[in-house]
Amino acid sequence: SLPVKPDAVRGHLDGLVLAVLESGPRHGYAVIEALHARSGGALDLPTGTVYPALRRLERAGWLSGAWSTVGGRERRTYTLTRAGRHALALQRTQWSEFRFVVDAVLG
Repeated sequence: SLPVKPDAVRGHLDGLVLAVLESGPRHGYAVIEALHARSGGALDLPTGTVYPALRRLERAGWLSGAWSTVGGRERRTYTLTRAGRHALALQRTQWSEFRFVVDAVLG
């Protein structure tokens, strides 16, 4: 599939990140890899887009983060919180409504 520009996911990034963490905890780079894999390679988002989103979502209480050492490197692993699950459900509803409206207009 065609690559998606980082600008195109603005407004949807939080939901995308929460969705890949729904299946279990991941460190930041693994979130990027999961977005890439689940999108069939279309989402190849830079760390400068994803890492700030992870920090923002943690501050919002939607993720909890913990430091661990992986292969001799310190990594922050993020886990979806209960509030994050609620936020993800809301993001999915909003996306469905948005997609319906865009489909109606674009035909």
